[in-house]
Amino acid sequence: MTKITEMNKIKLPGDTITLNNGIEMPVLGYGTYLSTDEETRSGILNAIDSGYRMIDTASYYGNEAAAGEAIRTSGIPRDELFVTTKLWNTDRGYRSTLDAFNRSLELMGLDYLDLYLIHWPANRKQFGAGASGANAETWQAFEELYKQGRVRALGVSNFMPRHLKDLYETATVNPAVNQIEFHPGLTQKETLTFCTDNDIAVQGWSPLGRRSVLDSEPLIRIGADHGKTPAQTALRWSLQHGVVPLPKSIDPGRIEENTELFDFELSGDEMDEIDALPEARQGGHPDEVDF
Repeated sequence: MTKITEMNKIKLPGDTITLNNGIEMPVLGYGTYLSTDEETRSGILNAIDSGYRMIDTASYYGNEAAAGEAIRTSGIPRDELFVTTKLWNTDRGYRSTLDAFNRSLELMGLDYLDLYLIHWPANRKQFGAGASGANAETWQAFEELYKQGRVRALGVSNFMPRHLKDLYETATVNPAVNQIEFHPGLTQKETLTFCTDNDIAVQGWSPLGRRSVLDSEPLIRIGADHGKTPAQTALRWSLQHGVVPLPKSIDPGRIEENTELFDFELSGDEMDEIDALPEARQGGHPDEVDF
């Protein structure tokens, strides 16, 4: 379908790009991190009503059951939704990964997933020289699930080029997606370039960044010039970088507002100005986390 860089052809949040295995993935997703069960249910239903067709959750979020309930009761056919969850760090390893996947699927009440991600790479800080082996063993289980047809696409989250290069040493199915922290104030150019060069689609978590970023003069001014909010401007900036944003909100008005990204385009100068905002990382560095 549409390449994400051909923005003039993308008109709706449910429009898709094609992953490296031929699966179509929407260009905008709804995130559920830190949502209670009730917020998850109502948020997903409001998001679907607003046109979202991709729902992102994770074992770590503790809301997979609520997400699955909303998906099942939404009235939208399952094959029209793109559902993602993630393997948590304590479940790494071949057998434990298979068990964790089964738990997630059972909690969600679904027969299959569209995308399954390794939430964080095993790093040398925790695993020393065994880090790449831990990731490889986990990925072996991912490939088994893929070959069984229980998940339509495989991916990773928070992987940097060195983690991906190590994974390629043993992988027989390459990652289709890498979900990373990406927003004004954190562009992760090296990772984005590597993924683009290796046909890995990039999703952006926390795409609105810190409050200080949304309150910055450039985002306010540039957004106003287009009749858009700073949040809409930040999301559009992600899209024009070729990154699929996963905004999270529990407010119905803002959920809908976050879909109104396809009727304007940022100029090259505006993109450069937003690129130049000072670094403001939200989460941990993949090589430094110890959870």
